[in-house]
Amino acid sequence: MNLVPRVATAEISDADLDSVSGGQAGVGPAANPGLGVHAGAGGLGVHAEAGTIGVTAGLGASVSPEGLSAVGGLAVTQY
Repeated sequence: MNLVPRVATAEISDADLDSVSGGQAGVGPAANPGLGVHAGAGGLGVHAEAGTIGVTAGLGASVSPEGLSAVGGLAVTQY
């Protein structure tokens, strides 16, 4: 007896996926700007894209009885 639930799957085209996920801004592959910012308790993150380059930066901090802890990061990606 198989107790694993069945999940129906389907193929989705790139055009349909773009319409679901918000699509792409700009005209052509060289002009695809994008910006995202996330702020949470003790953290801040920023992601920006232009053409084939993506830059992601983040900062985080926390306080404990042992003291203050902080971390930062930067990543540059070429797609």
